[in-house]
Amino acid sequence: MKKQLTALLLATTVTFSVGALTAEQALAASDATIVSGVNFRKAPNTGSATYGLLKTGEKVDILDKVNNYWYKVRDDQGRVGYISTSSKYVRTDGSGGSSSNGGGTSNGGSTSTPSTGNSSELVNKVIAAGKKYMGTPYEFGSNRSNTSTFDCSDFTRQAFKEGAGITLPSDSRGQAAYVKSLGGTTTNWRNLKPGDLMFFMSYKGTKASAYPSDKSNQRITHVGIYLGDGKILHTFSKASGGVRIDSIAGKHWEHRFVFGGSALK
Repeated sequence: MKKQLTALLLATTVTFSVGALTAEQALAASDATIVSGVNFRKAPNTGSATYGLLKTGEKVDILDKVNNYWYKVRDDQGRVGYISTSSKYVRTDGSGGSSSNGGGTSNGGSTSTPSTGNSSELVNKVIAAGKKYMGTPYEFGSNRSNTSTFDCSDFTRQAFKEGAGITLPSDSRGQAAYVKSLGGTTTNWRNLKPGDLMFFMSYKGTKASAYPSDKSNQRITHVGIYLGDGKILHTFSKASGGVRIDSIAGKHWEHRFVFGGSALK
């Protein structure tokens, strides 16, 4: 009986040790370097609390790729949290097992499986989804449950929902806060990339002199999708014909621009 008990205890110890080893191996991760300040969150969502900002040059271990938008990482203090997968913020330095999801798990119903949330494939899908609604009539306060009419933020919300599986906040100020929370915004529209959201203050005229040089405290009243090549895809009035494409340079859009950035994190 004693021999059987001893054997059982030994087997349990071995099993536990193997299990511990496997867990330790699961934490073997690829090294990565932060290339631009990024929020270090306690959960894989933008509403989560943060440990603070991981700064440019900091090293982290990527423990897992939660989905197309979030890495689970460990910083040099041993804290485990989540950061954006965007190459705008993090550069992977090794080829270790940073992902246990194979092709990746979709986020919010997205059917695409890009290598990062900011991939050109996903950007193209968002833009294509938006262009599908060219000419759709404008209606202020449009119904978010249908696509018969749009106001500016309803339109951008629909494009990202269809193209990327991301449901943005319902209004332009909420979308602006969301993009800001992800970091990497710019006040120079020429630094934007296709697919970035553009946020504007109220119209005050066609001349640059009608607008303040510092717009950081201006109230956001309009949003659109940057297409590249100085073009914006948006909707802003019934008289303008609904969803349309406009040039930015030299127009009031350039003077009204407050900031922009990517929502694909």
